[in-house]
Order: sequence, then C-alpha cells, then structure tokens
Amino acid sequence: MGKYDNDVKRLLDLIGGKGNIQAVSHCMTRMRFVLVDPKKADEKAIEDLPSVKGTFTQAGQYQVIIGNDVSTFYNEFTSYAGIEGVSKDAVKAAAKTNQNPIQKIMGTLGEIFAPLIPALICGGLVLGFRNIIGEINFFNNGTESLADVYQFWNGMYNFLWLIGEAVFHLLPVGIVWSITKKMGTTQILGIVLGLTLVSSQLLNGFSVADTPADQIPYWDFGFAKVEMIGYQGQVIAAMMAGFVLVYLEKFFKKICPEVVSMIVVPFCSLVPAVIIAHTIVGPIGWTIGNAIGDVVYAGLTSDFRFLFAAVFGLLYAPLVMTGLHHMTNAIDTQLINTADSTILWPMIALSNIAQGSSVLAMSFLQKKNERAQQVNVPACISCYLGVTEPALFGVNLKYGFPLVCGMIGSCCAAMISVGFGVEALSIGVGGLPGILSIKPEFWLYFLLAMAVAIVIPFILTTIVGRIKLTKEDRFGREAAPAADTASETTAAVEAKTDDAAPAADVKELKSILDGKVMPIEEAPDDVFSQKIMGDGLAIEPSNTVVTAPADCDVSIVMADTGHACGLTLPNGLELLIHVGVDTVDMGGDGFKLLVHEGDHVKAGQPLIEFDPAKIKAAGHPCTTMLIVTGEGSAANIKMHSGMDAKAGETTVISWD
Repeated sequence: MGKYDNDVKRLLDLIGGKGNIQAVSHCMTRMRFVLVDPKKADEKAIEDLPSVKGTFTQAGQYQVIIGNDVSTFYNEFTSYAGIEGVSKDAVKAAAKTNQNPIQKIMGTLGEIFAPLIPALICGGLVLGFRNIIGEINFFNNGTESLADVYQFWNGMYNFLWLIGEAVFHLLPVGIVWSITKKMGTTQILGIVLGLTLVSSQLLNGFSVADTPADQIPYWDFGFAKVEMIGYQGQVIAAMMAGFVLVYLEKFFKKICPEVVSMIVVPFCSLVPAVIIAHTIVGPIGWTIGNAIGDVVYAGLTSDFRFLFAAVFGLLYAPLVMTGLHHMTNAIDTQLINTADSTILWPMIALSNIAQGSSVLAMSFLQKKNERAQQVNVPACISCYLGVTEPALFGVNLKYGFPLVCGMIGSCCAAMISVGFGVEALSIGVGGLPGILSIKPEFWLYFLLAMAVAIVIPFILTTIVGRIKLTKEDRFGREAAPAADTASETTAAVEAKTDDAAPAADVKELKSILDGKVMPIEEAPDDVFSQKIMGDGLAIEPSNTVVTAPADCDVSIVMADTGHACGLTLPNGLELLIHVGVDTVDMGGDGFKLLVHEGDHVKAGQPLIEFDPAKIKAAGHPCTTMLIVTGEGSAANIKMHSGMDAKAGETTVISWD
C-alpha cells in the first residue's frame, strides 16, 4: 500500500478519471496536468484532500500543489492510473492544444508584454512624480509649481524625463526585442530594428500630427520617396515589424548553409526587415493603431461613455483571467500617443482596487481561518498594488461571489471616472498607487472613484459572505484534528534520541547565495509568494552556486532537472530550495546538481550550480526561494530580509 494511496485514488476520480488526462508531469512542488475537459475537475474537493495544498490553472496546465513529496505522489498516481508520465516540454506542448486561436494570440501577446511591465511601471512612477513636482501649482496663489520655485526641483523635473522618454518614446525597441526573445531568434537584431524605428534621424512620431505634409522629410530613391517618420510610442507598428524580422530570420536559417549562416542570415534578415518596416508594415501598423485609439477614445468621450465605462469596468477582471487584458496595454499606449493621455488606464487601476477590496472583505470574514489568511493577506496587498492574478485565482474566483462583488464596484467606479473625464498621463502603475499617473486636475474625481471601488465591493462581499460562507470557510477546519496532529508532533519530538540532542544548538540558517534577500511575498511566483508551500525568503542571486544553510540531510532532489532540492535538519526542520521560477521547463539545461538524495551535507557545502544567462535567456527570473516546509521542533521562526547577504555568513532565518 502506497503512502498516498487514498489521495491518489480520490484525485484520479476528482480530476475526471484517466480518460480526462491528456498528459501529466511534475516539478518540485506540483503535479502538472493537461486535461481534456478542465471543467470536469472538482477543484474544491481536490483542495480538500489532505495531501493537496492548493490548485490553479496556468498556460493550459491544471496544477495541483503537493509539496516536497510530489515525486512520491506522482509515482503512485501514474502507477495507479496506468498513465505514462511525460516530459515538461511535452506537457507544455499538449497544453497549447487546449487553447483556441484567440487564447494562443493573447498568450503570445502576454508573453511579449510581460518582460516590459517592470519598465512600464517604473516609467509610470517617474512620470507620476514629475506630475507632482512640475504640474501641480502649490505656490504663489496657485500659479507656480515646485519646479518653478526651486532650481533643484526644476533640474529634477527635466532630468526625470530622460527615463520617461526612454520608456514610452523608445518603447518600440523593447517591443521588438521582446518579440525576438519570445520567438527564439537573435535578440540583438531585434534591438537594432527597434532603434531604426525611433532613430533621431527621423521625424519624431509624436510630432507628425503637428507637422505640415510638405515639411515631413523623406528619402528620395529616384523612383520612389519614403517618408522619414519615426514610430516613437507606436505599439502595433513595432509588433508587425518585429514579426517580419523573426520570420525572415527563421526562413534564411532554414535555407542557408551553416558555413555561411553567420554572415548571410543577419544581413538578409535585418536589411529587408528595416525596409519593409518603413515602407509597408510601419505605415499599416500606424494606421491600424491610430484607428483603434480613435475608436476607443470616441467611445470614452461620446454620449454613450457611461455605458462603455460600465461594460469595461464590469468585464475587466474576467478579461484578466482569460489573458485578453494584455491588448489594453497596446490600446493605452496608442491613446497616449494620439491624445497625449488615456481615459482607459484609470479604469484598470480602479478594477485592481475593487478586486482587492473584495479580498479585504474575505480576509475580514475569514480572520480566524489561518489557512485562508495565508492566501488572503498577500493577495490583497498585491491587488492594491496593481497585480490582480493572486487575488482573482487564489480567492475571488475560488468562491465566486467576491469576484462578482468586485466587478460591480469596478463598474460603478469606472462610470464615475469616465463621467468626470479622468485622464492618465502614463500606464503601468495600477491599484492604489495608480493615482500618481493621473493628471493632477483629476485627482479629486479619481479619489472619489477609488473610494467607491473600495467601499462597494467590501460591503457587498461582507454581506454575501455572511450568508454563503460555511462555518469551515469562516473558521477553518475543526480544531480537533489539528490538536491530534500537534500531539503527534510533540510525541515525535519527545521521542527523539540523544543522538539528535546536538541539533538543539543550531538556531539559525545562513544564506544559501550571495545576493539581495527579500520577503517571500515579493517572489515572482504565486505559489511561493502566497506561502502555500510555507514561509520563507526570496533571494536575487549575484553568484551561481547554492550552498547548504546548515548541517543537514538531502531529503529530495530533482535529479532530471537539477533546479531544486529538499533538506531536513536534525531538529526536524524541513526546507525547500527552488532556483528560479518555472525553471523546471528548462529540462536541466543550465543546472548541475552537486548532491544526491540521502547525502549528509555540511553548512556551506555546494548543492546546486546554475547558469543565470541560460535561465534569463529561457525567459525565467533567477530569483531563488528558501522555504520552510516543516518546522520540526523549531519555535518562533523569524525571517530576516531586506539586506545583501553573503552565502554561508549572513543569517537569514533563526528560531528559538
């Protein structure tokens, strides 16, 4: 009889049976399924299984979080189900077959914009700060701003435009680079193509509308003239140019002999791509982008703007769950390009706030449910800061009614925002900090809309939650089982032999890497940031070798991928080390596992060696997680973050 015999049998039934499984694999913490019909999976019943810590769907994969013992669970599951496990790449390929063409397009669009989001957020904050110091007239009876009165702030106002221009005017460079990165072609060629779209030799794209047609410069080829127009801030034109480059490079790589490919492929890809970009796809993309921007702007300023706002505010959260919301990034950027501001982005920020307020209400209702709070609190914080996926998938969609209550609040707030014509000067800063991107003259109206986005979802969710939530949802599972578990743990601790006594002297863990130590809530992975696997830390590494944080045993390794391992200290403390996010997809490329399961290691002994360049090239963060998955006999465990650590020297976790 297997260790997880009952849970394995139940999971197979609850997931829809063997016939509903198209492919299955696992990583360090999760079972990864591709289901024929995802609707057949009974999510609530699956999450109630003792060995399951949570579930979520991502990129067509239904993922069941098990924890450190996932390999044992996986082996028992595939053996009982009579299913042959497949590689992670095969699971990803199978997952794509579950997506319709729209989902595939939106997925690709999302993967193109995802690497750009940090820059957009930073640029949005910079422009928001410029608003405060240069656009709001605080002084001399409301006639002068901080930048007008003080030379330092005037210099700062002008200096910060260096960043704002780089982010928003030169955005095509980032877009074309991201496309080449996503499609696996030469990224430097993408950067060069992007630079040709925003070259200083060209008429700035933002100046085209104000320049008479006879004053627009052009290249004269004798038989044809091509206008020298830049594509600053243009999204669709840049995307079209990027895909032209990608498919040209793939074509020439396919037909070109290897011996001359280094010379022929870059030249035959880049030069035609630049020509096509400025003569064909650039003007077409410009026209399409302007048309989309004009239609949306007309809708937001027409007599039907309240209806438009109501629909958008109501449906934006569901759009996020489908991935379709990525299209709004292109539309917002286009609006800023054509109208110097966007009415769309304020509604997005308000939707973030509304969904966060629903989670806040759930946190209030479930304040005595410790397990629920581990998800609610970080999800609420991230939502209020503009990242809604943890709240949507981890809380609101799970219960249903908080999602609807948030949608209603977002709808009301959006109508107020559009009704008063609230405009944003930039995008990227969502949630509560979104006010920094709003034009100062609209701050009071936006604050009113924010208040509605906070109050309505909170009140509605609280009222409905008191009716719909069960006692178990409100207060967690009955205390009796927990007490039994606690008794067993106590008994196990008391039964420890004298051989384990020296472990009592170990009261701390040293850093496993050189680098910046961050709270686990900042980890770029919801499973870790929501503490589903346990509390811990995230480290942005500055070296390439993971070392043991203390004398311990290697309890589990990912031998085929080398990206993670589990450790157990003599006092029973269990740890999980996970290098990067979604690095299981790399299949071991870039990782070298230096230990084996069952090894006893000393503090500072190398465990995993990794190649940051390969991880980044594969599109994954290098952020490494150190998670406490089992506390053993340790008490009052404290996490130490917010500093630069030295592997083997800096204390990052301690306990009594």
